[in-house]
Amino acid sequence: MLNIVLVEPEIPNNTGNIGRLCVGTESRLHLIHPFGFQITDKNLKRSGLDYWVHLDWKEYQSVEEWIAQVPDTSRVFLFSSHSTKSYLSETFQEGDWLVFGKESVGLSQEVLDKFENHLTIPISPLVRSYNLANSVAFAIGEAKRQLSI
Repeated sequence: MLNIVLVEPEIPNNTGNIGRLCVGTESRLHLIHPFGFQITDKNLKRSGLDYWVHLDWKEYQSVEEWIAQVPDTSRVFLFSSHSTKSYLSETFQEGDWLVFGKESVGLSQEVLDKFENHLTIPISPLVRSYNLANSVAFAIGEAKRQLSI
């Protein structure tokens, strides 16, 4: 199982879509407060459809609370547009942690400084960044492809 971590997600539709993606890929979703919405938000539920009840998920009040329960921090991968290492060059393993920041600014420097594995998703210079749900889909897709070989 892969672990998908959203640090301070802001947009309920993205989180709902990512929840649905996690159900479909049998991945666990970890949500770190504060959120830009309520878990009961109708947009979150609409995006996640009726799959939300099947979602394996946990929420944390802080990054520190989440880190305290990660058994091997060397298997934590932070996705950032500021990284130069492509996620396509990484070898993923079962149980890995794929971490994404909030939609407006990504991961804070404070969070980035806590881990060594920083990855980026290649993108045209004409585009600043991908949508959060699309970024998670890229990452899960590549990790699941590798794990199925």
